[in-house]
Amino acid sequence: MIPFQYFFPTTLKFGNGLANRAGELLKPLFRGKLLVVTDEGLIKSGVLEGFFASLSTADVAYDVFSGVEANPSTTVLERAVAFLKDHDCTAVIGVGGGSSIDTAKGVAAMATNAGTILDYEGYDRIPNAPLPIFAIPTTSGTGSECTASTVFTNKETLFKTVIISPRLFPQLAILDAELTLKLPPAITAATGMDALTHAIESYVSKQANPVSQALALGAVRLIGRSLRKAYYVGSDLAAREDMLVGSFLAGVAFSQSKLGNVHAISHTMGGVFNIAHGIANAALLPYVIAFNGPACPERYRDIADALGAEVAGVDAETAARRLVAQIVELNRALGIPSNIRELGVDLEHLPQMVADSMRSGNVLVNPRLTTAGDIERIILAAHAGNL
Repeated sequence: MIPFQYFFPTTLKFGNGLANRAGELLKPLFRGKLLVVTDEGLIKSGVLEGFFASLSTADVAYDVFSGVEANPSTTVLERAVAFLKDHDCTAVIGVGGGSSIDTAKGVAAMATNAGTILDYEGYDRIPNAPLPIFAIPTTSGTGSECTASTVFTNKETLFKTVIISPRLFPQLAILDAELTLKLPPAITAATGMDALTHAIESYVSKQANPVSQALALGAVRLIGRSLRKAYYVGSDLAAREDMLVGSFLAGVAFSQSKLGNVHAISHTMGGVFNIAHGIANAALLPYVIAFNGPACPERYRDIADALGAEVAGVDAETAARRLVAQIVELNRALGIPSNIRELGVDLEHLPQMVADSMRSGNVLVNPRLTTAGDIERIILAAHAGNL
């Protein structure tokens, strides 16, 4: 067992209807005005009416920036930072999917630090403490409400820059499964597979430890038993609770362990082709498991068992192959393509995809040693659909 440490400063509050009490929960935690970072679609949906009412009831002053986009860019972040400064906000809450929460983290950091967010690429390079950060996820996938990372696309290079710093952990995360009841099936599938990928990659990461692995495997069990139900019966509150907690556990796990080749490649796919992150992860996942299988079949056996595969009496290598088949079947059930060609990936950009993937720190913790040639072969196999 390698030496390890565990640091997790985020307070979690979980409960149905809890977003309607957000005002009273947040008021003791900061002074001044709160900036709510979200997207226009969520505002129009009416899902956040109880949340906003709770702020008013608790006399929490706030302004709303609703310009968040999928795969948030540095351009949107700059607009959000300018909005915060123009409105004299002193704390930030991300309400929505991972894009909103990531943007909120970036705004809080850039309110107190010079330059641009791209200056802080990598690990623990943010010098000054951000403004207080809070989060309320309305999807069950990214885990951004409990991680120390944020991701922004550089519009000039199309590279998704990852910034990791202990300063980016939200101070408080409020999890309310009722906010996820109206998620469309396609978003349920994309975010659910994102969370499952987080859990799987965290469990097999070279940087995993006993704490992160326990959380990751717990996430696999919760997601495995409830993702299909949440997809096909979106109003099933118990399934939505499992998905929200599973996503959170996976987020805590990978905040300790980092991820692997799926995320190294999917980030560049998102940057170059603007593909939804969770869908990119899902389509790549079986190909990366197939590549990694020889390096850690016992760990993949654990995951297959947690997902409900019949692995009793079979060797680890066979169990790892069964896990690949499980993921392929799960993607099919969720309407996710079996190859990345159908997602719009153009091999004309293959050299850039390989170079950008190798730039990711996730390659370094992937369980199987990975070269640029390996990344190219994984992309080509995923594009052709060859497992």
